[in-house]
Amino acid sequence: MCGISGIFSFTAEGQKFHSQIENSVKKLHLRGPDSSGIFHHSNVSLGHARLSIIDVSDMASQPFTDATGRYTIVFNGEFFNFSEHKKYLLSKGYSFRSQSDTEVLLYLYIEDGPQFIHKLNGFFVFAIYDKQQDSLFIARDRFGIKPFYYFKNEEVFAFASEMKSLLAFPIKRQIDHTSLFTYLQLNYIPAPQTIFENVYKLEPGHSITVNKDTFHKEKYYQLPYYKKDILKFKSYEDACCELKDLLDDSVRLRLISDVPLGAFLSGGIDSSVVVALASRHTKHLNTFSIGYKDEPLFDETPYANLVAKKFNTNHTVFKLTNNDLFEHLFDVLDYIDEPFADSSALAVHILSKHTRKHVTVALSGDGADEMFAGYNKHYAEFKYLNNPNLMRFLAAMEPVLRSMPQSRNSAILNKFRQMHRMSLGAKMPARNRYWQWCRYADETGAQNLLSSFTDKSQYETRKSQCLAFIDDKNTDINDVLYTDMHLVLPNDMLTKVDLMSMANSLEVRVPFLDYRVVEFAFGLPSSFKIDSSGRKKILRDAFKNELPDELYNRKKHGFEVPLLKWFNSELKSLINDDLLEDNFIREQGLFNSDGIRMLKKQVFSNNPQDATARIWGLIVFQYWWKKYCQY
Repeated sequence: MCGISGIFSFTAEGQKFHSQIENSVKKLHLRGPDSSGIFHHSNVSLGHARLSIIDVSDMASQPFTDATGRYTIVFNGEFFNFSEHKKYLLSKGYSFRSQSDTEVLLYLYIEDGPQFIHKLNGFFVFAIYDKQQDSLFIARDRFGIKPFYYFKNEEVFAFASEMKSLLAFPIKRQIDHTSLFTYLQLNYIPAPQTIFENVYKLEPGHSITVNKDTFHKEKYYQLPYYKKDILKFKSYEDACCELKDLLDDSVRLRLISDVPLGAFLSGGIDSSVVVALASRHTKHLNTFSIGYKDEPLFDETPYANLVAKKFNTNHTVFKLTNNDLFEHLFDVLDYIDEPFADSSALAVHILSKHTRKHVTVALSGDGADEMFAGYNKHYAEFKYLNNPNLMRFLAAMEPVLRSMPQSRNSAILNKFRQMHRMSLGAKMPARNRYWQWCRYADETGAQNLLSSFTDKSQYETRKSQCLAFIDDKNTDINDVLYTDMHLVLPNDMLTKVDLMSMANSLEVRVPFLDYRVVEFAFGLPSSFKIDSSGRKKILRDAFKNELPDELYNRKKHGFEVPLLKWFNSELKSLINDDLLEDNFIREQGLFNSDGIRMLKKQVFSNNPQDATARIWGLIVFQYWWKKYCQY
């Protein structure tokens, strides 16, 4: 696990970027604290910051150049099935000077060309420079586990693993107002856009080829997806067995490491499955959980302890108070280099920080919810498709539900909030319904916060691209899950885990996102995943005999960071006298001070609804803006 950056200059004017490559690499020091290196040749510079995982010797350091001197690679990620391909390359006459997956990856590219990428099982972003052709080949993994930002104009192509590293280069920081409008709804910005014009995220499953005359981006991987009327599948029992086998092999591969390794253990089904499987392949597995002393409703450590005991893991629990959470809040704000306001990032940051004191690699259960229907919105969609009478009733009750107090900070008021969201969605066609259940603010609410009108044509085009896989006329739960895999998973969930783990120099591996597992999941009918009995049906049933019974007899709990409490205490001055203060808002020129004032009034009322999440989104943005845009 590492960080990479680089430059390909097209003109003499673009050469000015090269002087900043060392500064760009320094910005990645938390991603790669063990060593760093820089490669220069003519119009190309490549930088690498290393977190040593596989072959920790200097022989595996990067940038890595082949024996002929023609090819040089910088690589962020892991290539788990490298050993089998190393045998293939040895049979072709290649010799190796390291035991690293990086060297195998480079030589596989040299032998097979760009098509080699389909042989990789892992997560990755890499850039390979061919000195003879004077070209770069770049690719991002199939599902977007590792990030990649880039900037291009007529003078230069520059890239980096993080925005802060890319901004070390002399790039004009011009806010993309359509991205801001979208962010005010979702609390994140979907790829390929970023908060800046002319700065982009490379989409998952895409590659880029760059030379003096060409910039070519293409999709090399599309997750196979079969609509329900042509699905081919085995019996449910056979599917359960196949899922277990695929996950077991995925976990086995992801235990390859030359440094200490462990696993996150939340007490939910997903992480418990990973721990159960990892325990088959390694003795005395290290597992880590966080608990919440002040929020017992969200404390799942008793369930995590049951799993740890059953599989005899070396289990560590970090019990946190709300004060502990608050003490890390500004660490999170300082590390975020593009507006990103999933507040659960705070818990991931703390878990990663404590886990890193014991191990360098951790397995997690991320991805299972998006593949097997684990979220509330999935059950809401199931209800919509299978209980039309209930949905008609909720739609009719929308005016009443709208008038009810709603808040995430009370079990009863949160139920009103959820019912109101369902009632709004019940009136909409499938695409708009999905968008409604993903967002914290509707388009009117987002526009009311802005000082100028958004280009609705550009926004609608981007929104349509996000919703392209949902069919208004023939909706299936798998459409929603497939959309989650392209929207929510890479842009929210995986971004959160990558940012917060890398802020603590911790590599997180995600066995559920082995491409074989994902392709299997999207060859299953939605009835295998969700029905009237609950969500993640096949995953729960496949491991029913291996996991403690107690995991099956409880409700799913997500953790809510106590933002509203902080807004009324520790953060009140930051909101009212600094980041969202009227004079500052007017001088900044981005936001409508009247709209901000109304939202602040709502969040401090007895009916905050989703204003808490929206205020948090504004705090994150304003903190980021002051750091990166205020001169």
